[in-house]
Amino acid sequence: MVEPMLTAVRQPVYGMGSRAAAPLPERADGGPARTQARILRPELVVRGSTAAPAHG
Repeated sequence: MVEPMLTAVRQPVYGMGSRAAAPLPERADGGPARTQARILRPELVVRGSTAAPAHG
């Protein structure tokens, strides 16, 4: 639909959702709210809208 195709960052949405939902059963049973930082790696998807650096 778009020419050139745009470079984008792909987010690991399935991993984000499953990790966000994992503590819900424990919380529903009245368990404590625990937080834990987790890093999920995004992916750069280079397409036609990205050009090589200009020389000069």
